[in-house]
Amino acid sequence: MHHIVTFYETKSGNCPVAKFIRSLPDKPASKITSTLVDIEQTEHPSYQTLQKMTGTADLWEVRVKHDGNIYRLLGFFDGKRLIMLTSAFKKKTQKTPRQEIKTAEARKADYYKRKESK
Repeated sequence: MHHIVTFYETKSGNCPVAKFIRSLPDKPASKITSTLVDIEQTEHPSYQTLQKMTGTADLWEVRVKHDGNIYRLLGFFDGKRLIMLTSAFKKKTQKTPRQEIKTAEARKADYYKRKESK
């Protein structure tokens, strides 16, 4: 069973993760895209690539390194296969910024609220 990676959209149709990836130069954007394809095609992605974040409301982190830079995409599983990515950023410190976690958790809550009201 493979994974399905998708991006969270706001109620107004904005897609923060896609916007972040499009804002990057071609090489890091390509590296992130190929990492996401690998996650979709791999039964058990490596711990270095996809990891559950401790101290969060069941958030997961996709890790991508390119040219000395570290990129993080935060999201969650909706079921066993669907990985919903809610936010992305270039990591500049050892610890994931608390605001990034709060943003991802708020988008997760919004996603489920809107999903239940359909």
